[in-house]
Amino acid sequence: MPSTPVEPPNQRFKLIFYVPSVALEPVKHGIFAAGGGTFPDGKYSHCSFEQIGTGQFLPEAEKGADPTIGHLKQDGSNQYEVERVEEVRCEIMCVGRDVLNRSEPAYEVYKMENV
Repeated sequence: MPSTPVEPPNQRFKLIFYVPSVALEPVKHGIFAAGGGTFPDGKYSHCSFEQIGTGQFLPEAEKGADPTIGHLKQDGSNQYEVERVEEVRCEIMCVGRDVLNRSEPAYEVYKMENV
C-alpha cells in the first residue's frame, strides 16, 4: 500500500485572500493570532503583503445570497445590482499545515518549496 508523504513541520504555505479594506486589520489579526505571518526562525512576525484593488460580485437573491455589502435594484425585482468594492489582496506565509488550517477567510494556498 503506498504511503502518504509526511510534510516537514516547518513546511511553508502562502495564504492569499481578498477582503474589503475596512475588514483587513481584524482578519489579519485573527491570522496572526493563529500563528500566520511568522518566519520559521521566529525573528519576524506579523508579516504580510497587501495590494489594493477592486473586487466585483453579483449576489444571487434567488439562491439565498444575503450579502453584507450589496444593493437591490430599484425596479422592485428583488434582484441585486453588481457590486464593486475596494478590496485588499493580502498574502501571509504560514509555517505548518496546522497554522494554515486555523485560518478562516476564503483563501488560496500555495505550497512553498525550498529550491
